[in-house]
Amino acid sequence: MDSSMKIPKHVAIIMDGNGRWAKAHKVPRQMGHKAGCETLEQTVEDAARLGIEYLTVYAFSTENWKRSEEEVGALMQLFRFYAKRLLKIATENNIRVKMIGEKSRFAPDLKEAIEKLETLTEENTGLTFVIAVNYGSRDEMIRGVRKIITDVSEGKLNAADVTESTFSSYLDTAGMPDPDLMIRTSGEERLSNFLLWQLAYTEFYFTDIFWPDFNRAELEKAIAYYNGRDRRFGGRNEE
Repeated sequence: MDSSMKIPKHVAIIMDGNGRWAKAHKVPRQMGHKAGCETLEQTVEDAARLGIEYLTVYAFSTENWKRSEEEVGALMQLFRFYAKRLLKIATENNIRVKMIGEKSRFAPDLKEAIEKLETLTEENTGLTFVIAVNYGSRDEMIRGVRKIITDVSEGKLNAADVTESTFSSYLDTAGMPDPDLMIRTSGEERLSNFLLWQLAYTEFYFTDIFWPDFNRAELEKAIAYYNGRDRRFGGRNEE
């Protein structure tokens, strides 16, 4: 990669196309999800080596519960397996893991695995790897509004003092910078209820490649695209 390239501080990815990859390869959908997990492992390591500080991926949306019971069950088993793998990868690569989304619907052992991942990696100082699980941006904002209403009613917050910054601090991504670059694979060009508030000024990169085929070369292409954008706000180049 060109050393003069500016590396985005925060990259968000909608990992799309596991099912279509499986269909194209004439294997069960579960094999597509497994291949996608393997791609994610490598992408996390690639992002860390490139100097990306935050990597946020859309792993399981609030709408994914509508999939077949068999597929959801298989995904939960994959989460269990890769939670252990991820802890090893994070430890070896100084990666901090954070989960965003509404976790109460998950089985107790899965919630425990998520808590363990976050706790055992919280002191790591490298890449912050953020996984959106049972996440939907509208749900996130509604939960945030409810917390604000509660704090206002309890006298902890003055409604007149609520700003964009205040609202951001009540979201799951509190304390994190907004993404600079959002990548979506498989040719789809929509946000699918992902980080709607946080992506307000983000550059979008869409690729036809299915997620299991995504690699470092594709990540570097997305970063090159980001570098080629002439970002202007209010008639001025963004600093």
